[in-house]
Amino acid sequence: MSHSVAVPVAGAIPTIPLKELAPWVVFFGLLAMVVIFFVSTTQGAVSVPPGTGVHEWLHDGRHLLGYPCH
Repeated sequence: MSHSVAVPVAGAIPTIPLKELAPWVVFFGLLAMVVIFFVSTTQGAVSVPPGTGVHEWLHDGRHLLGYPCH
C-alpha cells in the first residue's frame, strides 16, 4: 500500500483575512499612541500621573526621539 503525502507548494504565501488582523492592528495602534503620549507630553503640566517620575524614566528616550524637554 502506498501513502501519498501532501507537499506544500514552494513560494506559496499564506493569506491572513482582514477580520483576523484588524483587532491586532487596533491593539498595537492604541499601544503606540499611549507610548507616544507618555514619551512626548510628560512635562508635569499635562502629565497623567502627578510629579516628574515618568519624565525622569523617559528622559533619555525623549532626547533619542528628538523631543526637547529642558
